[in-house]
Parts: sequence; structure tokens; C-alpha cells
Amino acid sequence: MTNLPDARLDQLVARHAEIEHALSASPEAETYVRLSREFADLSPLVDSVKALRAAERELADARALAADAAGDRDMAAMAEEEAAALEAQVEELSRAVRLALLPKDAMDERGVILEVRAGTGGDEAALFAGDLFRMYERFAALNGWSVEVLSMTEGTAGGFKEIVAALHGHGAYAKLKFESGVHRVQRVPETEGSGRIHTSAATVAVLPEVEEVDIDINEADLRIDVFRASGAGGQHVNKTESAVRITHIPTGTVVAVQDERSQHKNKARAMGMLRARIYEAEREKRDSARASERKLQVGSGDRSERIRTYNFPQGRVTDHRIGLTLHKLPEILAGDALSELTEALTTEYQAALLAEAESSGWGER
Repeated sequence: MTNLPDARLDQLVARHAEIEHALSASPEAETYVRLSREFADLSPLVDSVKALRAAERELADARALAADAAGDRDMAAMAEEEAAALEAQVEELSRAVRLALLPKDAMDERGVILEVRAGTGGDEAALFAGDLFRMYERFAALNGWSVEVLSMTEGTAGGFKEIVAALHGHGAYAKLKFESGVHRVQRVPETEGSGRIHTSAATVAVLPEVEEVDIDINEADLRIDVFRASGAGGQHVNKTESAVRITHIPTGTVVAVQDERSQHKNKARAMGMLRARIYEAEREKRDSARASERKLQVGSGDRSERIRTYNFPQGRVTDHRIGLTLHKLPEILAGDALSELTEALTTEYQAALLAEAESSGWGER
């Protein structure tokens, strides 16, 4: 199979069969769970390998038939037509195998912690941050994910100075992880009487939801403060110290939640946010050297990078990392066409990883 590590694929197919046999012997519970996970992880790859090899055999037969039927034009034409269709199928299956061989991001199946903050542009930036958050909120609904607002600070003219939410749903991180960065908007603000176009910005951070088992946080490294919540909410807000601020002393990471009336619930939410931020910081540090060597356009996660422009006068959205412009601004902000951007970014990232894997001889899966 062209451009594929056949010996490595043979090993993985053999391992899949070995696990299937072991599972049929009804091992003890702990072993069964471990083997079941490995079996499920390998199954898509193995299915693609088997389908590819079957298609390659059919292609070889069709080519042989075309060669043997050289004296029969109709038969040769039919065989060549079948061979052309099989060539396309082989190419598609070959790509599926290559993608399945790429290392998996352990967090891809998780939900996300989404943070949207107004940047330069004053009230207009806060309004734009609100537009972005509603875009992601609608996109979540379209994907069947639930949205839980963890904390927010509203802008004086509307929108948000900052809003943090958890998007709970299988595979949310895989779809949204390339949204981190600076989003820029070009439009005429409602308060602008002269019709002059303003440029404002908001920063988006997408962090995977992290469980306690994923990262070890020492309780002794935490400073937990409680205080009275501020903002809307009536007398309760002024009388009850339910808001929670947690500081991770070694890293200086600070999170605060005040939306729930229960101090216990606010603390649980704050710990979830803290785990996500610390995990992401450690992962960025761990991957920074490799990322600088790879120089991938997508996936750097640099939140200071301007990644996208939303131009209202022209009705277009441009993602600068992959040079993609879509004249679908209303549909994208409504969440309906956001998938066209997220899927294009994923495809570009996978293409870069495939090129890297093939140039390095694939290595281990």
C-alpha cells in the first residue's frame, strides 16, 4: 500500500485479533475493561485496513481483466471504468487508514471550558464578545451539547467583558479546539453617527474539560477565599458570602465563580475551571518545543494570535491561518455555518500531521 507502513499495519491487525480472542475468554473485570478500550480504539483502523486491502485486490483484478480483454472493446471499457472507480475508493480508504494512524489527542472526546473576553474596542468589543458567545452557544445546541455559564461580567452597553462557560458534550473539544485566539470584527457600531467602520477584538480560549484523575492538584497549594457576590440578584447578593475565588499559588492562576447561591457549587465550578487552566498551561509548556519545530499553521493555541476577521460591510469571515474566506457572516454568527470553518481547520491540521508522519516514517501509533 503506497505511503503506508505495511509492517506496522500488520502488527496492529494481529494485535486486534489477539485482543478479540482474549476477550472471548472472559478475563477478569479490570483486564476486560482495559482490553475493551484498546479493541475499540483499534477497530476503526483495522476495519479501514481490511476494506483497503479488499479494494486493492479488486482493483488488481479489474486491471488484469482490462488487459486480458484488450480485443473486446466493450469488456475492456467496462473493466477500465470499474478500475477507475476502485482507484478512487482505494485513495479514499488509504487516507482513512493514514488518519487512523495519527496519534490521538486524549482530550478530543471531552467537553470544553469556553472563555470569551472583550479586547480592544471598548463597548463595541464587549458587544462583539457577546456575539461570539451566542455563536458558540447556538453551535453547541446544533450539536446537542449543553451549555453551563460558569461566570460572566456584562458590558456597560451590552455583551460581555468576560464570560466563561462549560460546553458539555462528546467531542466538543475536537470541534472547537482551533477557535482559541484573537477574533477581530470590522463594522459600524450602533453608536457611530458618521457611519465610520470600527475595528474591535475579542479573545477566545477553548480548554478541554479536565477530570481530577487527569491532573494532580495539591490542596496545600490552594488559597480559597469567599466573598459576597456582586451584580444583579437582589438582597441575597449583598448578604451571603457564596462567591468563591481560588488561587493556585505555584502558578499564580486565579479563578472566581459567583453565579450560584451555593458556596459549595461555586467551589466545584471554580475547581473545574482551575484544573482546565493548569492542565492547558502544562500542556502548552510541554508541547512548545515540538510546536516550534513543526511550525503548523493550525493548532498553535497562541491566544495572542489574530486568527479570524468578521467583516460586516462585506459580509465575509476570513480565517487567516488557512487563508479561507466565506461570504456567510450572518450564517456563521448564527452558528449554522461555523462547522464549515471548524471542519476546514481540522482538515488542514490533519494534512499537516500526515505530511509530518510520512516524512518521519510514521513511527509508533
